Amino acid sequence: MALVSMTGMLRDANAGGYAVGQFNLNNLEFTQAFLTTAQEEASPIILGVSEAYIPYMGGLPFITGMVNSLIEHYNITVPVALHLDHGSSYDVCIRALKAGFTSVMIDASHHSLEENIEITKRVTDVAHVLGASVEAELGRIGGREDDLEVLEAEASYAETEDCVLMVRETGIDCIAPALGSVHGPYRGQPKLGLDRMKEIRERTGLPLVLHGGSGLPDDEIRQAIAAGTAKINVNTDNQIAFTKAVGEYLAANPETYDPRHYLNPAREAIKAAARDKMRLFGSAGIARK
Repeated sequence: MALVSMTGMLRDANAGGYAVGQFNLNNLEFTQAFLTTAQEEASPIILGVSEAYIPYMGGLPFITGMVNSLIEHYNITVPVALHLDHGSSYDVCIRALKAGFTSVMIDASHHSLEENIEITKRVTDVAHVLGASVEAELGRIGGREDDLEVLEAEASYAETEDCVLMVRETGIDCIAPALGSVHGPYRGQPKLGLDRMKEIRERTGLPLVLHGGSGLPDDEIRQAIAAGTAKINVNTDNQIAFTKAVGEYLAANPETYDPRHYLNPAREAIKAAARDKMRLFGSAGIARK
């Protein structure tokens, strides 16, 4: 199946009362794990690529080529979107779209609201011509993910009226309002702004995106989906599962030198982690209907 945008995927998720997971790519094994698990679970999936990982993984065209080749190799038939996560500028979003990404996030949340809207609209105008979807962020989501860090003191909740204005002025396809989640491991018990989440969903009519899906209690996840969240980003949990599996294998087999010996169990660990999330989000089995 050819790559698709997130637009229809997320609208269906809202209508069906489930969410689609965005699972971030870190290398070949992560990509293999996510695609094969999505196929086995009959779940739509969003493959995210953070800007920091573009050079590490060989550049945007290489990433697109790898994903498309694996889709063909594994005969993947479930819907798959390839999404730029936290694109920091108009230029990087356009480069991702030219490389064949079917969705981009323009994160201009560090600018003023007016600048955020202006940049986001420019990206959206181009993306929609190409049939791609656009995600935007309002407020500041705390924590660290790859090379992106927002200190706790700088994090801020999104305002409902700002979200309404952003949607009206830009034509975006989904919105990620900062409402208490963080990137990376949580320190203490997280508390999502669920009432405002529901209000933003009702006022904008758009699917909502929850960043920082790793480490959130299952009940908070379910409540967020009920409040209008249709896309949940997961990265840290998968990275932890991968690294733990590698460490455990090397500790038990210190003489090993063949990367396949520890990367195979690491890939299986990612598959198990992704499978659990797909079932929790309610997307498992959806692509079978």
